[in-house]
Amino acid sequence: QVQLVESGGGLVQAGGSLRLSCAASGLIFSINAMGWYRQAPGKQRELVAQSTRAGSINYADSVKGRFTISRDNAKNTVYLQMNSLKPEDTAVYYCNAATLNSVSWGQGTQVTVSS
Repeated sequence: QVQLVESGGGLVQAGGSLRLSCAASGLIFSINAMGWYRQAPGKQRELVAQSTRAGSINYADSVKGRFTISRDNAKNTVYLQMNSLKPEDTAVYYCNAATLNSVSWGQGTQVTVSS
């Protein structure tokens, strides 16, 4: 099992920046990919960014050029740097870790962007 704890959400004005952190513990060696998803009210959860053990990184088209995912393997932590935030980025952001046999989720952190 992998446990995930997120931090770094909050309220920011449009154009501002936030950095989310997700600390992983447990069976760290089994993680193949880590990423960030978000869910806005009334909408489905969607992938924001993902980083795989093989080194590939994927972003949703809506965040390309504004968000950056990075990993600190020494700290077992993945980050999401969010710049040029827009009101439509408002959502609960969830950290995700995938192994061969399971998917783990963090508790979620609220990001609110005011116009």
